[in-house]
Amino acid sequence: MAEEQGPSAEEGEKQKPSKLKLIIIVVLALVVVGGGGAAGAWFFLSGDDAQEEVAPAETVKAEAIYTKIRTMNGKPMFVVTLQSDDNRPHYMQLYVEAKSREQDVADALTLHMPLIVSRLNNLFSTQDFRVLQTLEGKQALRESATDLVRELMQEKIAKPGVEAILFTNMVMQ
Repeated sequence: MAEEQGPSAEEGEKQKPSKLKLIIIVVLALVVVGGGGAAGAWFFLSGDDAQEEVAPAETVKAEAIYTKIRTMNGKPMFVVTLQSDDNRPHYMQLYVEAKSREQDVADALTLHMPLIVSRLNNLFSTQDFRVLQTLEGKQALRESATDLVRELMQEKIAKPGVEAILFTNMVMQ
């Protein structure tokens, strides 16, 4: 019967230190995990502060404004005869847009459209068919068109304003 009544005094003393050890281990584990979490949070959040300081210094670009370059009759494309060595007629149809980021540049493009179309038409009609068949030839033509329009804008509104001339469709035969 003595065995059924409960643990002896010696066994009760042994259980208290083991519970105390368990509590100490749990508390230490929480401190270590909490300290690691705090260190990680400080590390990641302090890195974001440095990025936030740099971000306002950068200039945010305005939305791009695309202006269709149209011929005198309002047609959205250029059609020119290309020069060629094989004595056969070759033609190029080209849809052109100007990319800018300022509304006053877009307005100037519209205002001076007849002059822009005339100069681009002259540029396009002097191109060689064989050269334009290569990717490098097409890129060179696009860069030449961009330079030409920038020069015109510099003359008319005292700033180049045009970021790029884009060929949205190009067909050659």
